[in-house]
Amino acid sequence: MSRLPSVEGLVSARAAFLAAAVVLAVVLGGVVAAAGAGGAGGDDVGTDGEPVVDPPTYDPDRPTESGTARVLRDGSEIGTYDDLSAAVDAAGPGDAVELSGVFEADREVVVDEPGVTIRAASTHGALIDGGGAGTVIDVRAPNATVEGVWIDDTGENLESRDSAVYLTENASGTTLSELYLTDAAFGVWVNGADRVTIADSRIEGTKAPRFANRGNGINLWETTGTEVRDTEITDVRDGIYYSWASNVEATGNTMWDLRYGVHYMYSDDNRLADNVAFENDVGYALMVSESIELVNNTAVANRGESGHGILLKEIDHTVVRGNDLVANDNGVYLYNAQDNEVRGNLLYANGVGVHHSAGTEGTAVAGNGFVNNDEQVLTTTRELVAWNGTDRGNYWSDARVADTDGDGVSDARHRPAGAAERLVQEHPAAAVFADSPAFDAIRLVESRFPAVESAGIIDHRPLASPAHDVEPYRPYAAAVDTAAEYDDEPGDEHHQ
Repeated sequence: MSRLPSVEGLVSARAAFLAAAVVLAVVLGGVVAAAGAGGAGGDDVGTDGEPVVDPPTYDPDRPTESGTARVLRDGSEIGTYDDLSAAVDAAGPGDAVELSGVFEADREVVVDEPGVTIRAASTHGALIDGGGAGTVIDVRAPNATVEGVWIDDTGENLESRDSAVYLTENASGTTLSELYLTDAAFGVWVNGADRVTIADSRIEGTKAPRFANRGNGINLWETTGTEVRDTEITDVRDGIYYSWASNVEATGNTMWDLRYGVHYMYSDDNRLADNVAFENDVGYALMVSESIELVNNTAVANRGESGHGILLKEIDHTVVRGNDLVANDNGVYLYNAQDNEVRGNLLYANGVGVHHSAGTEGTAVAGNGFVNNDEQVLTTTRELVAWNGTDRGNYWSDARVADTDGDGVSDARHRPAGAAERLVQEHPAAAVFADSPAFDAIRLVESRFPAVESAGIIDHRPLASPAHDVEPYRPYAAAVDTAAEYDDEPGDEHHQ
């Protein structure tokens, strides 16, 4: 049986489309005139400034006793020092320097022998006070370990790379674990070292009011095979910043009150999994990179100047799968992104579910749940783009579902972004009429009559039932700022 509409049906569809267009033209004429006269407006809807996610807290007792450093070789003590640099200078390859109490670092602590370990006798029971000058620990040899130490108050010179821990290109194989880094310009700077492990730590930056005056929590430059896991990062510029970094795996990290939780530049073949980014400008900002796997992460209430849960700008051949994107300005922003997959994600209560923009092509979008976003999809495409797999598409909370055969797929296609949405995009003042009969008429025609096509997004095989549980995220749904203005040129001023 032919699926084409009858001639009579096609004529009726076209008539309905034209009638709706006429009504919209009249409506838009009035709206534009009112806007020009200052008549279009309304009260902004914002938040009360309270955090919508409770940040993880940590407030250990600050050590007060004078510092003692024991140098151990093969488990036997070979010397005791009250000067940390002297103790580390005395350590040979494979030796351990065990710390307790408070050390005033009047100069950089330089590790230049391989395999040296600097560790606290009890976790965070040893504090190294940088005194607000320069870098605190400078690792220049391979396979070092820094463990359990509290490092406080680095210098604040970002051009000099003032860091709590700085790793040179000779420090490959270094492990940093259970560190507490506070009032740090840069928490950890990896400068060319490979196979570095950063784990189970907490980094708190300088809390400078402007992001530009903060360093990054973890700064990765020209590193490969590095791992960042189970670390909390706040009050810095970017939580984890990548530049020319490859084969890096970041898992289980929590990042908040930042410009970007994660920021990629020129960094290929990396994996992000099971991280949480909330209350940032952007949760995960991926730029000018390719072949990234972004899976099972959470982005909640990222609503800053840009306001994206996940930003893909000039990103190619990347997989975005199984992520929960809730109460952001944009759940996913695709900007000149090529040949990527967006599958199985939850996009719930965002200002825009997916913003599809500026030359983005070849995106496979399937198995996602678009639930109660203020606008499910926003696009600038001048073509008709299909978002569905070979036989299954996405779930849309606002779709008209007709699953007559019970296979879980609606028999009716869905147009999340069509002519009506384009009119609102090109004439924002018309948004007040988005639920009017005229707009509904256009949506009905586009969904029921395949012969009537216009530029936008279409899902030929929308899912009939939701595949994601939104209950854990309902408290955040009310936090969306529906008056947010979206940034059409994201990230240009932040390329480094």
